[in-house]
Amino acid sequence: MAFVNKREDNQEATGTSGQPIDFDPFDPDVVKVHYDMSVWTFDQRAELSEALADAEFPHFWDGDELVVPEAVEADVDALFERLEALFGPFPIILQDDSESTEFGLDEWTDADRQVLTAALIDAEIPHRWMGGTLLVAADAEHAVDDLLDAIESGELLGEATDEGAAPPEGALSTMFLAADKLAKDPLDASARSTLIDLQDQLDAKHPPYGLAHRTWAAGVEGVDKVVALVAAQAHDADSGDDHESEVIGAAQELRSLLRPYV
Repeated sequence: MAFVNKREDNQEATGTSGQPIDFDPFDPDVVKVHYDMSVWTFDQRAELSEALADAEFPHFWDGDELVVPEAVEADVDALFERLEALFGPFPIILQDDSESTEFGLDEWTDADRQVLTAALIDAEIPHRWMGGTLLVAADAEHAVDDLLDAIESGELLGEATDEGAAPPEGALSTMFLAADKLAKDPLDASARSTLIDLQDQLDAKHPPYGLAHRTWAAGVEGVDKVVALVAAQAHDADSGDDHESEVIGAAQELRSLLRPYV
């Protein structure tokens, strides 16, 4: 979850407003919730803005902060959980006024620093980089010492490249064509086999180049839904038309989702 605080004071906002007219971020009587989005990339913020607009949640950008009225805080928190499952985990930023311990790592390679950063994120240790110097929360000093020792000894290594997580070439078209066939004929054996074989090769966190994470994740979820319905029909042969209509419905949804991108 992004860093959050609530304010009742009126701060001058400099970002571009995306909120409906009934939310006035300059109204001092409105309790506003501020989310620190400084660790999110431009593309991730764009995904977030699109999701907020789709959900019709009033919001406002003030530099690196997302501002929403307290009335929608719970809904926005739930939206963050879904998006962070796609984009995250995110680092916990060490605040400027927090007690900290410094580690001089100027001689470390970029690869080792990336391994360390990933380990800090996994361990949920607040930290901040200042050039080659790492600042961590003071109470995490010993835990970070252990991580440094593990990296220097070779016990903690970086993960292999994510190239293997990329979807197969033409996956989007393959998904669309299979969905189109099943929307017309839920018993199409070729289309069923195609999605079943493709399912294990799809990762919601790794979309094809140029496709938004949310759209890709919805597509992967759509494939999972169709495959699950096909499997349920195979185990319940007596269901007949009921399962067939469900497969058609799920395939139509997947086809409609992917149509603009193929």
